[in-house]
Amino acid sequence: MLVISSKEFRENQTQYLNCIDSGEQVIVKRGKNKAYAIRSATEDDLYFTPEMLEKIEQAMIQAEQGEGIVCNTYEKSLKFLDSL
Repeated sequence: MLVISSKEFRENQTQYLNCIDSGEQVIVKRGKNKAYAIRSATEDDLYFTPEMLEKIEQAMIQAEQGEGIVCNTYEKSLKFLDSL
């Protein structure tokens, strides 16, 4: 694990981003009480915000509890979509 200052990170960004790409963990310290762990973003990070993940989790709970609408035919699916 590398622990560096924000100034060091700014001055050598490419070097540290290459380290991260190689699997190294980089912590950037800012002032006395602030630190940031930098990691590569995954495809999920680009598409799923924390808010979206919460909505998905709530929908899964509702489905497990039997809440929701069942559209088991093409016609029912169309009717449901038209109601939105």
